[in-house]
Amino acid sequence: MTAERIWAARPCDEARIEPLARDLAVSPVTARLLCIRGLDDAERARRFLSPSLDHLHDPFRLTDMAAAVERILAAIARAERMAIHGDYDVDGVTSTVILRRALELLGADVVHFIPERLRDGYGLQPAALDRLHADGVRLVISVDCGIRADEAARHAAALGLDLIITDHHEPDAVIPRAAAVINPKRHDCRYPDKNLAGVGVALKLVHALCLQTGRTAWLPAFVKIAAIGTLTDVVPLTGENRVIAKLGLAMLSAGPHRVGLRALLDVCGLSGREIDSYHIGFVLGPRVNAAGRMSTPDIAARLLLASDEAMADEARALAEQLDAENQRRQKEEAEILSAARKAVETDLEVGSRPVIVVAGDGWHRGVIGIVASKLVDAFHRPAIVLSVDGEVAHGSCRSIPCFDMLAALESCAGMMTRFGGHRQAAGLTIEAGRIRELRAHVNEYADAHLQPDDLRPRLWIDGALPFRAITSQVASELVALAPFGAGNPSPLFHASRVEIIDGPRLLKERHLKMAFRQDGRVMRGIAWRAAEREQFVAEHRAAIDLAFSLERDTWNGERYLQLSVADFRAPES
Repeated sequence: MTAERIWAARPCDEARIEPLARDLAVSPVTARLLCIRGLDDAERARRFLSPSLDHLHDPFRLTDMAAAVERILAAIARAERMAIHGDYDVDGVTSTVILRRALELLGADVVHFIPERLRDGYGLQPAALDRLHADGVRLVISVDCGIRADEAARHAAALGLDLIITDHHEPDAVIPRAAAVINPKRHDCRYPDKNLAGVGVALKLVHALCLQTGRTAWLPAFVKIAAIGTLTDVVPLTGENRVIAKLGLAMLSAGPHRVGLRALLDVCGLSGREIDSYHIGFVLGPRVNAAGRMSTPDIAARLLLASDEAMADEARALAEQLDAENQRRQKEEAEILSAARKAVETDLEVGSRPVIVVAGDGWHRGVIGIVASKLVDAFHRPAIVLSVDGEVAHGSCRSIPCFDMLAALESCAGMMTRFGGHRQAAGLTIEAGRIRELRAHVNEYADAHLQPDDLRPRLWIDGALPFRAITSQVASELVALAPFGAGNPSPLFHASRVEIIDGPRLLKERHLKMAFRQDGRVMRGIAWRAAEREQFVAEHRAAIDLAFSLERDTWNGERYLQLSVADFRAPES
């Protein structure tokens, strides 16, 4: 069902490599990687390699930030109760946590509300505002949601509730009316960094409050939590997101931590370890996310808010509950993914079109987004996965880089009761009887906007790296380029006519482990999830081309470099 991957070279101005390597005193390998990432100016490259909190922009450059800070400080002075309205994913939970903690430290009377996925639905809803108003709240601050909540904003005004919206999702043409609407993607906002996660926008509000009240020493502790939300929300790790992610990871690795975060790291097996973006994205993040996917996100919020050492037992219990919910999530996900893959592989109406649209009765809405992502990974096509509940279907959408999923949904907006999101990830609600119609319309849009090669996965190669060029200097410089993710992918190199001198051997029935030799230099490596290519690799053991990244591993207390093999191909003649 999937085509052979295209090895594509990332464009690079070769003339800039040597001067940059000289100016920065780095290897040509690293200079090339910086140039490819658009960092061919020495000063910009230095800021990228060594980010600091001083590199964060003035938060008051965000439209409506001054009005938001003024209204919040007035509420604190008048002892008005305020509420933070979050979202149920990691981005929304961490946003809620940092803003609530900051307001409590400033002496605010503050509560929080995070909707439950199945009970409350997504985003800022009038019903939630009714509950908060009945609880005596006079100011509601949304985080990671609200930019398209025009109905809720009007309802807040009718109740006499002041509303501050902070969000990072794409706005409609009309911004909801509120006391302040903070979103760098606002069309009238001149803020220089448009790619913040929801927690990044919440952090800018905290930053502004710290500046206004002379509490800037508080900021690093909030950056640490913001890094978790930033890394799990898959925003580009450039600009302020890189500052937040890199400094936050360093603080997460170094400690010390409050009792709640400490319990979470312990349950994840990360206590005392050097934490990187992989650990956040695939170990810690899924456990925080599992609360919102499978039960109530308040479990995760309560855990991360726990700061009193007397809460150690409670924090441990909450962390273990997150771990159990994550195991339940994995089981649900595996069952739905199996059914979805079967539909793609056996139903021509589903599997023959450029956009995969699959649906199932009672599929757990908390995991369909993950299933959509895994379908994209497996088939390199955009995917929409819908959970049918009676006459209504709720969908999660994920896309490939060259396809704008939000624009595709906008092209058939009239058939959905609700939709929203980004180019690469979106959600929708639709009448169950219109799923086939949605499949047809979205694929008509795709037929007009995708070329055949767009559906072939690409490996973007940063350049050749012969084994003799893999030095300790290159290895340490690659560490400085981290964290890797969207906008700053892990460097991928190629090596030609490499000999396999040991293996391939199956590892856990899924991976291939082997040793390679080129020009007398031996490197060990693992090809992850490549078991089905064992025969091809064995047939080309005398000479094979590799696409690989370098990773550090530890064995018996010693650190060593190994190759993480992304693909193989027969050597070019």
